[in-house]
Amino acid sequence: MDCSHIRFCDSSLTKQGHCQYPIDTKQLQELFQVAAFWAQNRSIEDLSIAIANSEPVISVWDSDRLIGFARATSDGIYRATIWDVIIHPDYRGAGIGRKLVETILSHPHMNRVERVYLMTTHQQRFYERIGFECNSSSTMVLYNQPKTLGSLPAQEMQFQE
Repeated sequence: MDCSHIRFCDSSLTKQGHCQYPIDTKQLQELFQVAAFWAQNRSIEDLSIAIANSEPVISVWDSDRLIGFARATSDGIYRATIWDVIIHPDYRGAGIGRKLVETILSHPHMNRVERVYLMTTHQQRFYERIGFECNSSSTMVLYNQPKTLGSLPAQEMQFQE
């Protein structure tokens, strides 16, 4: 596959007006539907919140079609996590996913970070080829349920007025 026309875009540059392809959340939602079994029901509103709280956010475009996406969160020095690495099935196997992850890792907000984490269900070998290692000793999860006002203690409710 000739990928010379494929464009990688750092959406953090859109704030400065330099990115030709800002994130189209509708296309992103559709990309998740076809390329990510683990993110089938994400709402456009929630995607917008996740993007706003991530840096870098890298999108991959074939003309005006969104074909890839990844984002990260980081403190810029000690820890970072890469999230939501996806490539449209029609474009897999051409090295775009590897370049996408490498673009995230080389971003100024990521390139000095001591440890970069990510979660994957079936793509361990892909990430190992990029340099990631399995690390079962530090994996924990908290399934946080959003609090509702009705379940908060009275003193917490006073501060939310």
